[in-house]
Amino acid sequence: MSYDSAKAAFADWGVDTEAAIAKLAEIPISMHCWQGDDVVGFEKKSGNSGGGIQATGNHPGRARTPDELRADLEFSYSMIPGNHRLNLHACYLDTDQNPDRDEIEFNHFAPWVDWAKDQGLGLDFNPTFFAHTKADDNLTLSHPDQGIRDFWIEHGKRSREIAAQMGKVLGSPVVNNVWVPDGYKDMPVDRFGPRKRLELSLNAMMALPQDKAHMLDAVESKLFGIGVEACTVGSHEFYMGYAIRNETLLCLDMGHFHPTENVADKLTSVALSVDEILLHVSRPMRWDSDHVILLDDSIMQMAQELVSADLLGRTHIGLDFFDATISRTAAWVIGTRNMQKALLRALLAPWEQLKSAENQLDFTTRLVVTEEIKDLPYGVVWEEFCNRKSVATGKTLAAELVRYQASVEGRS
Repeated sequence: MSYDSAKAAFADWGVDTEAAIAKLAEIPISMHCWQGDDVVGFEKKSGNSGGGIQATGNHPGRARTPDELRADLEFSYSMIPGNHRLNLHACYLDTDQNPDRDEIEFNHFAPWVDWAKDQGLGLDFNPTFFAHTKADDNLTLSHPDQGIRDFWIEHGKRSREIAAQMGKVLGSPVVNNVWVPDGYKDMPVDRFGPRKRLELSLNAMMALPQDKAHMLDAVESKLFGIGVEACTVGSHEFYMGYAIRNETLLCLDMGHFHPTENVADKLTSVALSVDEILLHVSRPMRWDSDHVILLDDSIMQMAQELVSADLLGRTHIGLDFFDATISRTAAWVIGTRNMQKALLRALLAPWEQLKSAENQLDFTTRLVVTEEIKDLPYGVVWEEFCNRKSVATGKTLAAELVRYQASVEGRS
């Protein structure tokens, strides 16, 4: 089918494909650096991972240096239509120095900023509260030891300063997202104490105001992780309350809730109480397994909520998955493109007609329209979008992914 024919098919339902393509081109996806090296980072010291972070597999081609990671990212971005962002963790510093987490400075990340500026990318940032000897108890900002809390508070302060400087240089606000692995393997007798300590630590960490034109604070909850099955200090209720009281972004990670929960359903509830939302789009399989996202119901429902509720302007879309059993560059490309495909499908829905039927309690029409539009030629519109951005599709894309993977398989 030609694009003109597809355009006419959607127009028959009152949908403007040109408007959808134009809107999709404006939506940046923040692609996460840690898929490229299995969440290893470039520090010269480490501890246990903490908090249930685990990349499985040993597929050849893992990036071992910042230069290798940037080369992999450049290839991946060339296979993804549109202009996007890179999400960095603090453990991905690029320097000959060996600073501890409470000693990091902007200059340790300057090569990333220079590269991002050259590539036309925005950056986002995350303090790294795991993979360090002072996190091996699975307690950081809520640790009963004041000295350990102070260490991590300083790390968080420095991360905010670095993020603000990044945003100032790049001319785009950096989302600085805080997730800590704090929790207990077995039932604690005191849950209130650690949560009070976490709140005080966050307050101290965020005490210095930063220009929101340069940096945005976000906080991220989790249900449980390996080694913290019984209690997570930073639960969803904790962080939702904190975000509302302190006017930060609230991060909703699709893998950080019970497997039966529909995270898409939370968006409009949260949007009533916080100004902006950060999404970590992932695919949990029975737990926070961080599988590469598919174009499945959960992702499409998330995109539909963002579009139908007009939340795109208030939502920062980031990805969070890491699979070491497959090509890491292919994981980036397929996952990011699937997020875009889901958004495109949502942008191509006749929302006014659907909402009108629903408001008139005409659920039959709602069902008929919802099901019939599934037969529309979304793939043709997607291919047109990719062609306009000079990005490969179909067998050409598959061949490019195989070709690049073959070029990095010699890494050991």
